Amino acid sequence: MKAFFHFLFWFTLPALLLAKPPNVVLIVSDDQGYRDLGCFGSEEVKTPNLDRLAKGGVRLTDFYVAWPACTPSRGALLTGRYPQRNGIYDMIRNEAPDYGYKYKPGEYEGTFERVGGMDVREVLLPKVLAEAGYVSGIFGKWDLGVHKRFLPLARGFVDFYGFVNTGIDYFTHERYGVPSMYRNNQATIEDKGTYCTSLFRRESMRFLRKNHEKPFFLYLPFNAPHGASNLDPAIRTGAQAPQEYKALYPKLQGLSGIEERPRKRYGDKLYKVPNKPARRLEFVASITAMDHAIGEVLDFLDDKGLTKDTIVIFFSDNGGGGAADNFPLRGAKGQMFEGGIRVPCIVRWPGKVPAASLNKEFLTSLEVFPTLCKAVGLPQPEGVVLDGFDMLPVLQGKLKSPRKEMFWQRRLDKAARVGRWKWVESARGGGLFDLGADLSEKNDLSSRHPEILARLKGRFQQWVKEMEAAEPRGPFRDF
Repeated sequence: MKAFFHFLFWFTLPALLLAKPPNVVLIVSDDQGYRDLGCFGSEEVKTPNLDRLAKGGVRLTDFYVAWPACTPSRGALLTGRYPQRNGIYDMIRNEAPDYGYKYKPGEYEGTFERVGGMDVREVLLPKVLAEAGYVSGIFGKWDLGVHKRFLPLARGFVDFYGFVNTGIDYFTHERYGVPSMYRNNQATIEDKGTYCTSLFRRESMRFLRKNHEKPFFLYLPFNAPHGASNLDPAIRTGAQAPQEYKALYPKLQGLSGIEERPRKRYGDKLYKVPNKPARRLEFVASITAMDHAIGEVLDFLDDKGLTKDTIVIFFSDNGGGGAADNFPLRGAKGQMFEGGIRVPCIVRWPGKVPAASLNKEFLTSLEVFPTLCKAVGLPQPEGVVLDGFDMLPVLQGKLKSPRKEMFWQRRLDKAARVGRWKWVESARGGGLFDLGADLSEKNDLSSRHPEILARLKGRFQQWVKEMEAAEPRGPFRDF
């Protein structure tokens, strides 16, 4: 018998050595609401492919991002580090277009949106995965810098097609009149006029067809359903979607129309803009268009027999904004209430994560980096402090989440969650909330539990000191 097992070991060893590590597909939507997909309770939004993904994996109900808006949230995801540690703790964007200003030729090149970027010393996920032989591609929203030293090809990706800033017009691919689409390191207008979600789908499929026989990392950060970055008040009011997807929502179409109202920061003039149902129509239709693109990726994995060997992760980069539905959460994008930082998340890894399951453990996007390192058999990068942990045992139901606390800061707005308790101090309001009994953050318990309030504030200050003591990173830190 011993000789038989000895023979079996040596017979199967070549196959074990040649075993391919799991592929990774990381999909991020933009400003999608907590209830803006069917598997998270919407009876309105049509997301058959995200619902299908959830049936094959786990839905995370208590999943947070590290910042309530675009740039820092994405930087934290790709580094596994708090925004205050990796240096991107505010937006890389210009404010002049918020007031209707269009840059003249030559002006834009000297603005912060053009010259700012993530510190080149930061180690991003694709750079680490490359050590295990992964080929990495990104198709969609980058948002971590425009100069070549900041672009994806300098950070570990080998293939990039998408836009470099925080938002664009879905059809012109311009950001307030400035072309923003790139292929690798070069700006391009080759596809101007084509709906960008369709382009990100096309490029993702090209990447998969070319690289599916190797270990691959597909990062698919859509801009849907983010508002369109167009100076025209009638367009920048919300998202954009092709007619074929809007036709799937006849009730909203029937209610859609035009109204007159002022545009914030544009002065007192009244503008003809889409009404609330029309804005909701564009928003939900853009999600369904995105869902269709996700479906093509999932179909490809099925057709090539790769589904079982591919980790698929989906979540929104921050809480829902614009016409989003964040029920039952309070607040929205940009805010420290749950509606700004708690997002829908789905993870599928057949055979590793239980199908059609629900997980209510306290988890965050900071866990993605160390989880994927462990999943592909890589150690965490040497000398790099990560702020998350491998969450696979938690997703499998084997362990409770090790995460007991999380902290957020956006300029003067602050928040901390410690256990079930949440403290918020912000321009939009604040208080102490028991999330276990009050998920909607309606009841401020500050006066009833001053000792708990003091404890959370104290933990927040300790976190601030830890971040200040970290090796400084640009572009915002003074060093």
